[in-house]
Amino acid sequence: MEKILEILNSIRDDIDYEKEDKLVDDNVLDSFDIVAVVAELCEAFDITITVDDMEPENFNSAKAIHELVERLVDEM
Repeated sequence: MEKILEILNSIRDDIDYEKEDKLVDDNVLDSFDIVAVVAELCEAFDITITVDDMEPENFNSAKAIHELVERLVDEM
């Protein structure tokens, strides 16, 4: 989770990712932010995030992102 928070803060450091749970639903992160997050996650964890994974619920919170990353790492 620490690495995910580090990545999120490198993209936008003005958000409290530990409390925010509607990053996508409330447009806290825009599409450019999400693309940057996905790219950083793929590189940091050596995973592939597919179009099927690009659901708002997977990116609404740091916890949801963490769960997505864990699932993808486990599937490798």
